[in-house]
Amino acid sequence: MSVKNIVASKHANKFPMVFTIFTPTYNRAHLLARAYQSLVSQNFQDFEWLIVDDGSTDETEAVVRGFIDDGKLDIRYIKKPNGGKHTAINLGAREARGELFFILDSDDKLPTDALEKTAHYWQQIRDDSSFAGLCGLDAYFDGRVVGGGLPQTTIDCTSLEIRFSYGVKGDLKEVFRTSVLRECPFPEIPGERFCPEALLWNRIAQKYKLRFFNEVIYQCEYQDGGLTDRIVRIRMDSPVASTTTYQEMTTYNIPFAQKVKAAINYWRFYPCLKDKQLAPRLSTMWIWTRPIGCLMHNRDKKNTGWTCAK
Repeated sequence: MSVKNIVASKHANKFPMVFTIFTPTYNRAHLLARAYQSLVSQNFQDFEWLIVDDGSTDETEAVVRGFIDDGKLDIRYIKKPNGGKHTAINLGAREARGELFFILDSDDKLPTDALEKTAHYWQQIRDDSSFAGLCGLDAYFDGRVVGGGLPQTTIDCTSLEIRFSYGVKGDLKEVFRTSVLRECPFPEIPGERFCPEALLWNRIAQKYKLRFFNEVIYQCEYQDGGLTDRIVRIRMDSPVASTTTYQEMTTYNIPFAQKVKAAINYWRFYPCLKDKQLAPRLSTMWIWTRPIGCLMHNRDKKNTGWTCAK
C-alpha cells in the first residue's frame, strides 16, 4: 500500500499524550470544519488530531492544510489509497501517539467537555490491564441521547455484555487503548472495502472489558449515502467480512435468540461470496436457518439491485 508522506503541523504536543483523536475520511472536505472547530473548543487539550484520508478526490488535503496553517492544534494528515474505513483505522492505530484512540468521524463532532470527561474516567482504570478502554454515550446534534443511555452511572463489562446482559441499545462511543487496537487489528480482506466494527469489538470483548459511563462524549449526524444509509449493499459487497462477523457471533456467550439472528444473517450474505471456500464454516446445528437467510438475500437483491460480480 502506497501512503503519502505525513503532512504535520509544527504545533507539537508532549509525547506520549492522552488522546489520539483519529478521523478517517473520504470525500468529506465540506464537513471537516465542524469536527475541527469542536476540537479547537475542547477544554482538555492533551491530544493530537490524526487524519487518514482514504483516497479522497475532493479538496480534503487543502482543507486540512488550512487547519494546520491556523496553528491551533497538533495535526497530522496521511493520505492512502482507498481501502475502506477499517484499513484507515489500522493505519491510524499504527501511527498514533496517544494512549487512547478516539475515533471522530468526519461528519461528527465532540461536545466541548468530551475529552475532559473521558480523561476523568480513564484515570480511574488506566493501570488496570483488564480494561481495553472505556465507552461513553452518543447523542444527536439536538442533544437527544442515542439509545437512551445506561441504567447505571458506570458499568464495567464487555461490549457484548452491555448489549445482551444490560440491554443497552443504540450506538455508543468506544475509546480504546491504542495498544489494544495494535494487538487486534481489523482483518484486511483482498477485494473488500468494508469490515464491520462489531467484528473487532466482539473479538476484543473475548479478552477485555470496558468502563461504560453514562455521559455524552460524542455528537453524530447520519449522512445520506453514508455507511449507515447503505449498510446492506455494503455488507453484500464485502461478504467474507460479513459472514465472518455472523459466524463468530454464533460461538459467543450471548442469548440463543441472538445466535439465531446471526446464523440467519450468515446465510443472508453467504450467496454473495464468489468463492464459498472463503467463508468461515458455520456449525451444522444452524443449517435450519438457511432458508430464512436465503429469503432475506433474495429480498436484498431486489431492494439493492445487487448482482454477483464475475
